[in-house]
Amino acid sequence: MKCFFNSLLLLPSLLLILPAVAQDHIDHEEGVVETGPHGGRLLESGDFALELLIYETGVEPEYRAWAFDGGQELAATNWDLLVTLQRLGGERDVFEFSAISDGNYRLGSGVVGEPHSFDVSVNATYRNQRYSFEYESYEGRLEISSGIAQRMGVGVATADSETLHETIRLYGNIVPDPNQVSHIHARYTGIIQQIEFNLGDYVESGQLVAVIQANNSLQNYEVRAPISGIVVDIHANPGELADAESLLTIANYGMVWAELNLFPGQIQRVRAGQMVTIRSGQFETTSNIRYLNPGEGGSPYVVSRAPIDNSEQIWTPGLLVEGEVSVAEYQVDLAVDNRALQSFRDWDVVFIRIGDVYEIRPLELGRTDGRYTEVLGGLDPGDTYVVENSFLMKADLEKSGAEHSH
Repeated sequence: MKCFFNSLLLLPSLLLILPAVAQDHIDHEEGVVETGPHGGRLLESGDFALELLIYETGVEPEYRAWAFDGGQELAATNWDLLVTLQRLGGERDVFEFSAISDGNYRLGSGVVGEPHSFDVSVNATYRNQRYSFEYESYEGRLEISSGIAQRMGVGVATADSETLHETIRLYGNIVPDPNQVSHIHARYTGIIQQIEFNLGDYVESGQLVAVIQANNSLQNYEVRAPISGIVVDIHANPGELADAESLLTIANYGMVWAELNLFPGQIQRVRAGQMVTIRSGQFETTSNIRYLNPGEGGSPYVVSRAPIDNSEQIWTPGLLVEGEVSVAEYQVDLAVDNRALQSFRDWDVVFIRIGDVYEIRPLELGRTDGRYTEVLGGLDPGDTYVVENSFLMKADLEKSGAEHSH
């Protein structure tokens, strides 16, 4: 929890560059922006004035513009306009404007793509005189120094192709590897002279574990461990009779098995060799289905078994686990880590990073396997995007109270 609250304390130090919005969508920089009679940004040079608006009511976002001379609105055929948008990362959008026959405004060519965050260059011509304006209109953009980003725990990835896995979720538990459990018996009936180990002790293969005096010869013989492992059960004490019952049980849990139950409707889709991700709480590992075994005693289940390397002794027998079996794979041209996805306004977004600047990218999403999601639009291969702690950036944008009407 300490790291989380430290990250939150860093948020006020971020430089947030977001517009205020009025009516449909007006590009704003910090401070008060003068607007015209149609609700758009007003740009003035002497007696000439230009009003520029991104209009979105019932249509895809489009530029509309009006011009004025001495406060009087001009006919759309009496002036010309060109608008250039410079986006984060270097992409440029150029809008030429044409007169609309049923109105005094000029309409920009094409759709103004989201996010509406760019440096704007405006060039208008009226009575053979050229008027130029430049301003910043940023939306969903943050500037964070590399030092602060590191302290926030911001982690990034590169947008690339990905193999998605269609999965089936199964449930089960951990069991010992049957080849690594040894029930040690006396070779001959007799009296136990000594037991060398206690419950929980570790035994090396070949070590002496018991000495027994055989009844038929009254000679002592040794019993040694056939495998290395932990003493998990003892049924013998010195002075007792050693007969058919095991003396002790040694188990090696360095390799264990996940037993996962399949419902009848799942059986046709699970095969030996398929990859499975096994989880319990915060622990996760991957394996492959080794084989399938019909349930015992008329059980409707089929049991799938997958080996797990347990050298760190995390996966204890009896532990309840869930497994996601990969039953199909498909390659997608572009995908993002699901940890990066945030909901912002009515979009699914990721934050891209260029230098010390971070900005939202609304995405068109496709298929997902729960870990990665296909990207159909809004992001380019090679873009650097935030994976770890992107929610802190979303929180700061929402805290700003920025609006964007549609």
